[in-house]
Amino acid sequence: MREVHVRDCVIFVDAVAKQHNALVTAVWSPTCVNVVLVNDDDKMTDSYGRQISRNTSVLHKSSVGATFGKYWMFQDEEPNPIQEPLER
Repeated sequence: MREVHVRDCVIFVDAVAKQHNALVTAVWSPTCVNVVLVNDDDKMTDSYGRQISRNTSVLHKSSVGATFGKYWMFQDEEPNPIQEPLER
């Protein structure tokens, strides 16, 4: 896997599989980073502009446990496929 660095722009995939441009603010390992992103909701604005959202210890899409949402990927990677819930 290629290296990721602080200040790299990556894609953060949230819990509902929505993709967001994100900035890497810390690298804990080759597959675990902290990211910050600009809030999509235009009502979430303060005197500095649009509010930001932070996500910590985010795993890369290739990591175990990053099968659906709450993972990061490089901009040229395809997202993980959405998996339907298992029937009980």
